[in-house]
Amino acid sequence: MRGALVLVASALILSACGAKPPPPPTPEQALALRPADARLSALYETSCHACHAIPGTGAPLVQDRAAWDPRWKQGEAVLLDHAVQGFNAMPATGQCATCTPADFQALIRFMAGREDSAK
Repeated sequence: MRGALVLVASALILSACGAKPPPPPTPEQALALRPADARLSALYETSCHACHAIPGTGAPLVQDRAAWDPRWKQGEAVLLDHAVQGFNAMPATGQCATCTPADFQALIRFMAGREDSAK
C-alpha cells in the first residue's frame, strides 16, 4: 500500500513538472486584458498596451506564458531593469514616466501572467 502511494505521489509530481503553459490569448483577448487595479490599468493603457496587446510588434503579448516564461526565468530584477533602462526595442521606462519601480513590477507580473507571484 505504501509503495502504491509513493508511486502515485511521484506521478503527480512529475506530471506537474511537465505542465504546459496555458494557450496564449487570442488577439481580441489580448486587446481586452487589463490589470484589475484601476490605477495600474490606467498606466497599462497609456504605456504597455500599445506594444504588448498587439500581435506582431515584437513585444511579448500580454499573458502569453510561452513568450514570457523564458524572460521570467531571467528573474524579476532583470525584467525590471529592462523596463526601466530599456532593452532592445523596449524603450526606457516603457514610456511610463510616472511609473514607480513597484508599478513596473506589478505591470510586468500582470503581463507575464504571474500575478500570483506578487507576494
